[in-house]
Amino acid sequence: MMMQRSRYVIISRDRNAWTRASQGASKKYQIHTGLQHSIIRPSQPNCLPLDNLTLPQKLKSVGYATHMVGKWHLGFYRKECMPTHRGFDSFFGSLLGSGDYYNHYKCDSPGTCGYDLYENDNAAWEHDRGIYSTQMYTQRVHDILASHNPKKPLFLYIAYQAVHSPLQAPGNYLENYKSITNVNRRRYAAMLSCLDEAVNNITTTLQKYGFYENSILIYSSDNGGQPTAGGNNWPLRGSKGTYWEGGIRSVGFVHSPFLKVSGHICRELIHITDWFPTLVTLAGGEIGEDMKLDGYDIWETISEGKRSPRIDILHNIDPMYTKARNGSWTAGFGIWNTAIQSAIRVNQWKLLTGNPGYGDWVPPQSFSNIGLNRWHNERVSLTNGKSLWLFNITADPYERIDLSEKYPDVVKQLLRRLAQFNKSAVPVRYPPKDPRSNPRLNGGVWGPWYKESKKQKKTNKKSKKKKDKKNAKHRKQQYSGCHPSLSNS
Repeated sequence: MMMQRSRYVIISRDRNAWTRASQGASKKYQIHTGLQHSIIRPSQPNCLPLDNLTLPQKLKSVGYATHMVGKWHLGFYRKECMPTHRGFDSFFGSLLGSGDYYNHYKCDSPGTCGYDLYENDNAAWEHDRGIYSTQMYTQRVHDILASHNPKKPLFLYIAYQAVHSPLQAPGNYLENYKSITNVNRRRYAAMLSCLDEAVNNITTTLQKYGFYENSILIYSSDNGGQPTAGGNNWPLRGSKGTYWEGGIRSVGFVHSPFLKVSGHICRELIHITDWFPTLVTLAGGEIGEDMKLDGYDIWETISEGKRSPRIDILHNIDPMYTKARNGSWTAGFGIWNTAIQSAIRVNQWKLLTGNPGYGDWVPPQSFSNIGLNRWHNERVSLTNGKSLWLFNITADPYERIDLSEKYPDVVKQLLRRLAQFNKSAVPVRYPPKDPRSNPRLNGGVWGPWYKESKKQKKTNKKSKKKKDKKNAKHRKQQYSGCHPSLSNS
């Protein structure tokens, strides 16, 4: 059972040191990393590919100190995958996708359980004092800010565990929500209240130590809520793990003295891949053409209320997800196999194919303590032969009116765009479980377990040398004249 978690990013630098460039680029879509199917499981020998440059790595190259507190969940099967090897000067938090908020244990399956609290590259046993993780992480943020010189650039990434399952909250917060009859909803509210207080405490700390006036604060989530576990997306359709708006649309805000327009509600297309080029450019870094990324610098969109340079979003293409029983190439006009789970947004149009997942509209409190109250839930059957939907999201953000039959030309246009994206997709990375990952074999701790043989190391070293030589030759041949302008294609 999964829910959304909160991410809190602070970039701080001397006010006079900010530079801007009119160059656009992006971080990568899932189809370009091989992580387009599901999540990285604890026992999988998998992580964000090591040749993918991360945001902290890029910011370090322009003089930033980089720290991470909270949930990693980008893989850890080998030490090179760990946060401190992917650009962070320090790391304090968990490696897995979820776990107990107090004792930091997580079971992947019966008999496969372990401890998951780290400081840098080692289990943080000495910090395990039974403190609720939201409060423990906030204290670590306070310690980082208290010891850092505010005149020196800082990137601080805080990935709170809340409000993800298991639903746990300190008793004093639960007391404030006795009126909520649904137990899960009550716990969820208490967890969120604790999280709100944590954000307030961090903001106060920024002010106390002289960071606030020279910072950009970004607060965002990574997906919609899970109605069966206290979350709520009403009046949007669907839940976490689906491609309906309730699963992929999430809230966020940016707060900073650098914003030219404050109090502005942005309704433009913005995707998580856009943070990389936006923040790197703001920090005075450069985005090279050879990075082959997917997003845009959206600072002017956020700061000044200008139109987004982005006209489309590839939500995902997942070739491994359970195929839609009635999907076919014929249903996709010979352009796309609609059995495949995918979703794409172009301007106001959104197209879904395959099985998008649980597609009901669930109002708050519609789940009682003994189960679902059907009277308050609109049921939608996906067994009616459909494997393709088209919505005008601007006019119908609740996805109630399917327009696929009314606008076949629009459907074809979006299917072609899907097919175009799919040509650049890399193979899915979703390996089977590795029995060597069991914490019992690693001192009772979840952590790196994979070790290369001498033969593998030698082969990989040769492969890296060839790749570096090829890249150097490619860069030499490239024209080094003017920067390209933003493109909407």
